Amino acid sequence: MATTLNETLLLAIPLAPLAGSLIAGLFGKTVGRAGAHTVTILGVAIAFVLSCITLSDVLGGASFNSTIYEWMSVGGLKFEVGFLVDSLTALMMVVVTFVSLMVHIYTIGYMADEEGYQRFFSYIALFTFSMLMLVMSNNFLQLFFGWEAVGLVSYLLIGFYFKRESAIYANMKAFIVNRVGDFGFLLGIGLLLAYGGSLNYNDVFAKSHALAMLTFPGTSWNLLTVACICLFIGAMGKSAQFPLHVWLPDSMEGPTPISALIHAATMVTAGIFMVARMSPLFELSDTALSFIVVIGAITALFMGFLGIVQNDIKRVVAYSTLSQLGYMTVALGVSAYPVAIFHLMTHAFFKALLFLAAGSVIIGMHHDQDMRNMGGLRKYMPITWITSLIGSLALIGTPFFSGFYSKDSIIDAVKLSHLPGSGFAYFAVVASVFVTALYSFRMYFLVFHGEERFRGPKHPESPLGIEAAHAAHGGHGHDHDDHHHEHVPHESPWVIWVPLVLLAIPSVIAGAYAIQPLLYGSFFQSGVAFDKVIFIGQNHPALAEMADEFRGWAAMGAHAFSGVPVWLALAGVVVAWFFYMKRPDLPAVVQRTFSPVYKLLANAYYLDKINEVVFARGALAIGRGLWKEGDVVVIDGVVNGSAKFIGWFATVIRFLQSGYIYHYAFAMIIGMLGLLTLFVTLGGK
Repeated sequence: MATTLNETLLLAIPLAPLAGSLIAGLFGKTVGRAGAHTVTILGVAIAFVLSCITLSDVLGGASFNSTIYEWMSVGGLKFEVGFLVDSLTALMMVVVTFVSLMVHIYTIGYMADEEGYQRFFSYIALFTFSMLMLVMSNNFLQLFFGWEAVGLVSYLLIGFYFKRESAIYANMKAFIVNRVGDFGFLLGIGLLLAYGGSLNYNDVFAKSHALAMLTFPGTSWNLLTVACICLFIGAMGKSAQFPLHVWLPDSMEGPTPISALIHAATMVTAGIFMVARMSPLFELSDTALSFIVVIGAITALFMGFLGIVQNDIKRVVAYSTLSQLGYMTVALGVSAYPVAIFHLMTHAFFKALLFLAAGSVIIGMHHDQDMRNMGGLRKYMPITWITSLIGSLALIGTPFFSGFYSKDSIIDAVKLSHLPGSGFAYFAVVASVFVTALYSFRMYFLVFHGEERFRGPKHPESPLGIEAAHAAHGGHGHDHDDHHHEHVPHESPWVIWVPLVLLAIPSVIAGAYAIQPLLYGSFFQSGVAFDKVIFIGQNHPALAEMADEFRGWAAMGAHAFSGVPVWLALAGVVVAWFFYMKRPDLPAVVQRTFSPVYKLLANAYYLDKINEVVFARGALAIGRGLWKEGDVVVIDGVVNGSAKFIGWFATVIRFLQSGYIYHYAFAMIIGMLGLLTLFVTLGGK
């Protein structure tokens, strides 16, 4: 088999979705709805098939690392478009294109009655192109291009319903918060460029040990530590880590297919991928790794708590995404890079499944998203029910499901780590097992079992219930038929449930199939620089210890029943069943008893309020200060002062302009005498 991948084939992978996006976007009216979804689905399908071929070739020993196009050269610095395709890239390409393909197919049914149909397909295909350019890049310039492109397209997608004020607020919030993280990301790239002298990954990695010996100018800080923390701040924004996570729950304002695309395999995993790609740098800084571990642990545990109090079905899954991203981040922090990517892959399948199943429920409920208005949907939506159950079982780490193998591996890796902060991280990821099971099966039981609450009036605290009550009291609520009349839920059309079934399959089997080659085989031994040192984690060999105890996927699943995590997950399911099936009156009692805690969680730790009061108003105050003192006093003062001086000077001078010739002649004679006197005086000296 060839050792170098075909450049034309690699180019076709990102360009196929781009071509579909351009056709749907520029010629949407010409090709129509059917044409728009046909060309975009075809483009992504081509990308998926070619990605699978690429992964097969990479497993056979092929690779690619070369410049495709040199954009500009300044001195010795080159700005290039280039591809680096190794095992990490090939796996990401397959995951991204597969999930994107499922979302494209699903969108045909979900967006069937929506305006902007062609525009939506253009956006999601463009999103796929942007993510592929990001993961395939071999240099920081292209990485940053893909990084910003997914941010830009996510802004367009979250605000797809641009006539809705909440959507405008949500996409602006996502855009601004990500700019905060991207500022750190750009600083990190700038430091590596300044001291590494190149934007190419391999050139910088080759100088990593030399960079680790330098200190940040004017301080005693290690230069590489500062650069790595700056890079990770970018990942905190893109992968929604505390405290830059606040944009992600609000992004639920976008259509459900976007929630699946952004939160499953693309945008939010970009930060995880980037840290794994930069592992040769992060591996040389224990301080940066400890910082990553602590941030990931906080996100995993405390974002999970917020999922317990959510009533919007999409927001429950969104907070679940935050928590699972925390798990991946913790794995990166303990140098278990393959484990982080393994969980990224399994999570992409079952989280896309859960989001798309939530969208199916929303369609069946006639666009009611409040779980308090659901219940008993199992017999009305059997395919959605069984696929949701599979996704939930994978999410909580049920033995032999895909999520079990990746989550349990993260817990084991953290347990074996000796980094500062790993003790807290171990507690956080273990406690999160119970929390995850509790909110996951709270959602499952409220939606699919129990009383059929969709019959009759809506819950008084739900958006539709408040709207109905407002209309009943003479307000101007929308008199939508959905809100005031009983609807019997129904199973979604085949274009919606087929992607659910296709995602459910890897949600069950992917973990067992992939754990041995990904974690304990040779899959990642041709890492970012085609060198075995990259993914083994020389300084933090947790994986080596785990490999000594690994006896295969079946033995791992069976052995799980003697460990704590499985029983914590079971306890979470039992508590959810007891509270929401056996004694549905108890949650209200607990809420009243622990009212301050509930209020804290319901307000998401008041982080939005803190950001508004401290940062937003602070920035506004600084802006007003600069305007009043800097612009009005200094700049306008100088400009207006100089204008006034010129006016005064002109007023004085104009008296000398009499218009009489003899006055001017006299002035010339006086001037001539003055000059002669000056010349004589100087000549005498």
